[in-house]
Amino acid sequence: MSNDIKNIRKNIDLIDSDIVDLLNKRAKEAVNISKEKQKSDNSDNFYNAEREAQVIRRIKELNKGPLTDKEISSIYQEIMSACLSLEAPLKVSYLGPQGTYTQAATQSHFGNSILSVPKSNVEDVFSSVEQRESHYGVVPVENSTQGIVSSTLDMFMSSNLKISGEIEIPIHHNILSKSEKFSEIKKVYAHPQSFSQCKTWLEKNLPKAEKINASSNAEAALIASKEKSAAAIASEIAAEIYGLEILSRSLEDNHNNSTRFLVIGDRDTEPSGADKTTIIVSTKNDSGALYNLLEPLSQHQVSMTRIESRPSRNNNWEYLFYLDLDGHIKDQSLMKASEEIKKQASLYRFLGSYPIAKN
Repeated sequence: MSNDIKNIRKNIDLIDSDIVDLLNKRAKEAVNISKEKQKSDNSDNFYNAEREAQVIRRIKELNKGPLTDKEISSIYQEIMSACLSLEAPLKVSYLGPQGTYTQAATQSHFGNSILSVPKSNVEDVFSSVEQRESHYGVVPVENSTQGIVSSTLDMFMSSNLKISGEIEIPIHHNILSKSEKFSEIKKVYAHPQSFSQCKTWLEKNLPKAEKINASSNAEAALIASKEKSAAAIASEIAAEIYGLEILSRSLEDNHNNSTRFLVIGDRDTEPSGADKTTIIVSTKNDSGALYNLLEPLSQHQVSMTRIESRPSRNNNWEYLFYLDLDGHIKDQSLMKASEEIKKQASLYRFLGSYPIAKN
């Protein structure tokens, strides 16, 4: 071994010593914060969505490389997660079972030092947070190729929970199996959406394999782990959990495929400096009613990034509109526009202001 390599390794050892010392100093300050928070209400929940968003943005601004912004953000997410666990264990429910993309989204947002609890459906995730079994919940709301998750939107009409954050992750499907060769695979399990998203790859590589629907890709991986000559379309994390080999990666026809998830909680989130607001509105089915309802957004220069309609359960042919708006409800322009919309709407519900998804 050359002297140059020995010297470089000595430098790395010294740097590692400094990093460990600084991490523990940071952890001690986190404990000090927890002591202060214990003097206030909700002392069992130390998570602060706006503060974490601000920290990640600042870290990206400080980053000079060679680590990418994504890499440095992932490292700091784990640091914050570990520090938070010293204050109190944060419990987060998510749409399960283990190995779903929702679990991957939960871990990417909160880190691995939380207590994550899988739930069998979206309703159970909401119920877990409402009953304070969990501090937060994570549910899917929209896929870039398959559209909206209606069950998530519908739950907001019967729940008082707020949106505390959003997560957006790329969806890369993999073929998982205990078999080592494609020629051995007779069955493929997957969620119907995944079959649709991987149609071209399946026709080319496994044209004769039987396609069997599963309630989720995680369940597909679980079934494939127990059967010979079977495979599943699922995530990398599912391969780890269920002991399967990844035979091929990124099967999806559209490689820009991504899913947006919502973090739900029982408290409002303060401005972080880069926020989004979601509201539900409804109006009578009259000519020009929706245009008049949304006109205050233009007048106050508020950008609407998404509108989604859902049938009203109260009256036939009337609709609820879910709006995503740029900014925080405490911003003057958005506050004024929102007040004017509220006066005209037959129904108005504020679902939350929250930090936009981390890139």
